[in-house]
Amino acid sequence: MKQTSSQKLRLGLFVIIGSIIFIAAIYLIGQRQNMFEKTYTLSAFFQNVNGLQRGNNVRYSGIDIGTVKAITMINDSTIKVDMNIQEKIITHIKKNAIATIGSDGLVGNMILNIVPSKGPSELISNGDIIESYSKIGADDILSTLSVSSENAAILTSDLLKITTAMLEGKGTVGLLLNDTIMAQDLKQSVNNLKRASRGATNTINELNEIITSLKIEDNTVLGMLLNDSISGQKLKTVVSNLETSSNEIEGMLVNINSVVEDFNSSEGAFNYITKDTSLVNSLQSTLKNINEGTEKFDQNMEALKHNFLFRGYFKKLERQEKREAKNEDD
Repeated sequence: MKQTSSQKLRLGLFVIIGSIIFIAAIYLIGQRQNMFEKTYTLSAFFQNVNGLQRGNNVRYSGIDIGTVKAITMINDSTIKVDMNIQEKIITHIKKNAIATIGSDGLVGNMILNIVPSKGPSELISNGDIIESYSKIGADDILSTLSVSSENAAILTSDLLKITTAMLEGKGTVGLLLNDTIMAQDLKQSVNNLKRASRGATNTINELNEIITSLKIEDNTVLGMLLNDSISGQKLKTVVSNLETSSNEIEGMLVNINSVVEDFNSSEGAFNYITKDTSLVNSLQSTLKNINEGTEKFDQNMEALKHNFLFRGYFKKLERQEKREAKNEDD
């Protein structure tokens, strides 16, 4: 069976269209994988890639700049991720940039984000390794929420037990809630504490004012003693002298007491004179005789003055005394 020209035409169109579609697909895939332009390779180490796959996009500040080239397991806790980065973007990335793994939207594919850091730094070069930051994955979040939910359930149960006990009047808090008299007493105690606190505050303020006035005013005695160091030193000296005088007076009193004790004892002339009555009587008799003898002597002298034998002598003495008195007056 011979093919008609129309069939041949349709076959040729199909081959041409298929070839165009194939070439376009290869170009788009190659463009997406950066197969037709020069790229730089960067690496980062992670503990968990959270489902990141080879070929996923790499973004810098929200712009697609490359793709994930390879994911290599180094050990049980370290995974190396290699990235193909476009040459035109490499001049904007610095060595202090940080690589993180995220998702493209809420349910999109995983992507690798490169976040710039603050501060001066050099530009990256081909083969550099940048710092990485591992975010918390969805599994970790769910696990944490599960633990939090369990803890919340336990807390709810405990709070229910405590509330039940309080409503039943058990414990101190329950007693306070149900016993109105005790609650009133507690309220009164709190009011008393408030009044006492206010009184203490007022007293402290008054004391502060007094102390401030003493520090400022030097015209008062206490203020002068507090602020004038010289007066304080003088007062200290006076107190010291008073203490010394007190000690000396105390010693003097001890000596006086000793003398008084000697007077009261059987020793000493004073005690002998005051307590020996016979000696006192003898002394009184002797003094009486002396007084009587003196009177008689005066009488004898008066008699001699009137005697004619001694009258001239006494008159001579009188004239001499008068001359001496007159000379003294002149």
